[in-house]
Amino acid sequence: MKREAINQLIEWKSSKRRKPLILQGARQVGKTWLMQEFGKTHYKKTAYVTFDRNENLQKAFTDYTNVKELLTKIEIEAQIKVTADDTLIIFDEIQECPDAITSLKYFQEKMPELHIIVAGSLLGLSHHNGTGFPVGKVNFMTLYPMSFKEFLNANGEELLVQAINENKFDTISTFSSKLINYLRYYYFVGGMPEVVQAFVENRDFNEVRKIQEEIISSYNSDFSKHTDSNTAERIKMVWDSISSQLAKENKKFIYNAIKTGARAKDFEIALAWLRDSGLVYKVTRISKPNLPIKSYEDIDVFKLYVLDVGILCALSKLPAKAILEDNRIFTEFKGSLTEQYVLQQLKINLSDIHYWTSKSYVAEVDFVTQIEDYVVPIEVKATTNLKAKSLQQYIKDYSPQKAVRTSLSDYKINKNGLYDIPLYVIENVSTHLLGN
Repeated sequence: MKREAINQLIEWKSSKRRKPLILQGARQVGKTWLMQEFGKTHYKKTAYVTFDRNENLQKAFTDYTNVKELLTKIEIEAQIKVTADDTLIIFDEIQECPDAITSLKYFQEKMPELHIIVAGSLLGLSHHNGTGFPVGKVNFMTLYPMSFKEFLNANGEELLVQAINENKFDTISTFSSKLINYLRYYYFVGGMPEVVQAFVENRDFNEVRKIQEEIISSYNSDFSKHTDSNTAERIKMVWDSISSQLAKENKKFIYNAIKTGARAKDFEIALAWLRDSGLVYKVTRISKPNLPIKSYEDIDVFKLYVLDVGILCALSKLPAKAILEDNRIFTEFKGSLTEQYVLQQLKINLSDIHYWTSKSYVAEVDFVTQIEDYVVPIEVKATTNLKAKSLQQYIKDYSPQKAVRTSLSDYKINKNGLYDIPLYVIENVSTHLLGN
């Protein structure tokens, strides 16, 4: 496996402003593997400790201000002598020990020379209670499921990825059929590392689905593990409704579709739980595409997506044979898989993603984001159909300097700053827009 997030960790290691790093991300996106791989490849030694079911270690952090004593206990637990310049210290499952989270403040103040990375569930970190969170004393990084480029790399297509990163569109166009075929696989397999590894090793779609269902089952278990029974039931109702809501022509999330008579206040805690755990992405509507776009969002009108396109396939019970049926997997559920895929690729490099509708809701652009000083509309087309009435309406109304239409068609720059960017290179959208 090769994760591009390693490059961010390399930058963190060499930064003059390096602080203890909190690696965030949903369960099973590969945080533990990434930390250990980084230690193995960029340090002489790795001192790895986990707080999961480790009561002795949890008790050791009760006096979280005495970092010299804590370091000695870490060395004993990891059986590694820590030397500041060549040892990576890893705290895993840190949400199980709130005192360890607080200790990061004192490690930063008293022993800033140490290289410390910690990881835990997003939920546990976001709901950190009872002790002080080390505000201003830590760096943050978020890990997402594997991108399409990482999926290609895992399948031995390093040269194709190199061509994509170097914007060699003649080469990319020559191999578009191959890329589209891999895209079909990615829609079904997704980017959860364990699932990708199984696919690479066996090319068995039944095994892929089995692992996806195990992951979904573990998420369902978390609902009841971390909340009371009433909240857990509502979380599951929201979670189970997402695939059917995305399958609608109008993908706006409707509470009444969860349960007749349901209201926002009945499910706001459940929705917040899913967002905090990293299992869903909430994409809010904007009324006007001006800077800063966050100022124009309507927080009560939104679409919900799950963290991974393969997980969405599993939730939707999409059979593997859909991969073989021409472009069915791209158009399935009114293109919701394609929208999910595009959002997933955009999230890797862009944080502020919304969607736009006209006042009458007649026209809708799938995504609108900010890339440097540009407000960029992104219209998603599932196949090679380039008819985009809503995007044309948006362009007519707002005259954006840059606009994107992503589909299975080849790369092209049209008049009025409209870029046709193939779905299989959409992760690099910023590079395409800023490099031309």
